[in-house]
Amino acid sequence: MPPLDHRTAVAVIDVGSNSGRVVVYTRDAAGQLRLLAGARAALRLVREVDDSRLLGPEASERLMEALRDFRAIARGAGARRIAAVATAAMRDAADGPALLRRVRRELGFDLQVIDGRSEAWYGVVGALHGLPLRDGLLFDLGGGSLQLTRFRARRPGRAVSLPLGALRLSQAFLHRDPPTPAEVRRLRRHVRRLLGESGLEPLGAGQALVGTGGTIRNLAKIDRWAHAYPITRVHGYELGRRRLSDIVDDLAHRRQRTRDRVPGLSDERADSIVGGALVIETLAEACAATGVHVSGQGVREGLAHTLLGEPLPSVEAVRAASVASLGARFDAWDAARAEQRAALATRLWAALPVPGGAEQREALRLAALLLDTGASVDFFERHEHAADIALATDLNGFSQREIALVAAVLRKAGDGSHDIAALRPLLHEEDRAGVERAAVLLVLADDIQERCPPTARVRLHCRLARRSFTVSAPALLSWRPRSLGRRFERAFGRRLVVQHGA
Repeated sequence: MPPLDHRTAVAVIDVGSNSGRVVVYTRDAAGQLRLLAGARAALRLVREVDDSRLLGPEASERLMEALRDFRAIARGAGARRIAAVATAAMRDAADGPALLRRVRRELGFDLQVIDGRSEAWYGVVGALHGLPLRDGLLFDLGGGSLQLTRFRARRPGRAVSLPLGALRLSQAFLHRDPPTPAEVRRLRRHVRRLLGESGLEPLGAGQALVGTGGTIRNLAKIDRWAHAYPITRVHGYELGRRRLSDIVDDLAHRRQRTRDRVPGLSDERADSIVGGALVIETLAEACAATGVHVSGQGVREGLAHTLLGEPLPSVEAVRAASVASLGARFDAWDAARAEQRAALATRLWAALPVPGGAEQREALRLAALLLDTGASVDFFERHEHAADIALATDLNGFSQREIALVAAVLRKAGDGSHDIAALRPLLHEEDRAGVERAAVLLVLADDIQERCPPTARVRLHCRLARRSFTVSAPALLSWRPRSLGRRFERAFGRRLVVQHGA
C-alpha cells in the first residue's frame, strides 16, 4: 500500500476473528497520529470457521452489517481512503474469497486478507511505536491466533503465527462453567506444546515481553480497577507476573455471568477471557518474563503509520514529536519559550550536586516543556492543569512511571504541600526528595524566564559555594526574595542568591 500525504484522513478497518474495528486517523505536523473517529463491533467469526471451515450466511451478514457501519463512520470523518484488512478467521474460511468479492461489489472498497508475516509487521509497528522499548518479544493475541514476533533495536525479526486465539481455545477446551481444573490443565498443556514446537526461547537480559490485543488490555484494566491507579489508559501499563496469575486464577473460578461484573472486563469478552488469559500466563512462564508491557495499539495503528509514511522512528524521535504534538494543541504553548524554560531548568540541575540521575532530570525537562499547556486552561492553576493533561493524554515514548514523575513535579511546583502519594503505585516514598528538588528548580527557571524580555537570550551563570548557590542572568530585569528561597534551602541545603542585570 503506497503512503499517503500526512494531511489525508485515512480509515483503517481491522476484521479480526473475535471483533472488528474502524479507526480514522490523520497525522499532524509533528508526525503523530490524530484519532478522528472509531468504533468496534463483536463478530465472533472464528466460531463458525472452526466448526465448519466456513463463515456461513449468519456470520457473513454480521460482517457486512459491521462493514457498512464502518464505511459510514469513515465517510463521516472525512476519510479519503479506506484500508481494510482481515486476519486469522478470514484466512481459514473456505468461503472467504466469495465474501471479499461481495465487499468490493456492495461497499466499494477492498478487504485484504493479510498473512501472518504482514500481521506481525503491522503489529510490531503499531505496538512499539509509542513504547520506550527496544528489544524483546511481542505477542498479539486475537480471537483466532497468537502472533509472536521477536524485535531488536525496534525492528521486527522472526515471526510465527499459532492457532492459539482466545475465542478459539475457549471454545475448544473450556466447556464447563466455570472451567474444571482438568480443562484448564489440558489447555495449558496444549499451549506449552505449540509454544515449544515454535522454538520459543526465554527472554534475555534487557528484553521485554510486550502484549497487544483485547485480552491483555482487559487484563490490564482489571488490574488497574483493583487498586487506585493514577493513569486511566492502558497503553504502557505494566502487568506483573504475580498480578497476572492472581487475575487468571480469579477469572477461571468464576461463572461466566459473574465475570460480567468484574470491573474493567468488557462484557463481550466474558466468554473468551479465561482462554486468552491462560495463553498469556503460559506464554509469560515459557519465556521467563517478569511481566507484560501492555500496548494499547496494534495492527490498526501499524497499518496507519505505514500508510502515512512513518513506520518505526527511534524512541527519542517519538518523544520529541509527542511533546510537540501535545503542546501544539494549546494556544498558550509556544515551542521556543518552552524549550528556553527547559534549558534553564536543566542548566540549574547540572550546576547543583543533585542526588539521583537521568530519570529526575528528564522529568524536570519535560515538566518545563509542558507547563504552558496548563496555562491555556487557567494561568494561575497552570501547574495542576498541566499535570492533569500529562496524565490524561497520550505522551508516546514515555513509560507510565516517567509520566507520573512529570505530573508530580508539576503539581509540587504549583503547590509545595502536594503529596505524591496520589500517584502510587507508580511513585514511591524514595521519590519524594527528588520530586521536590525538581519542582523547586522548575519554579526558579519559570520565575527567571518571566522576568526576562521575551526576545532576550537568557544565559545563566551559576556559582556553587558551601552554604550558598548564586545564579546571575544578564537579561534578568528584577528579582526580589520570596518563599522560593526557603523551599530551595530546604531542598538543597544552601541559600539561594539570584542576581539580575549583571
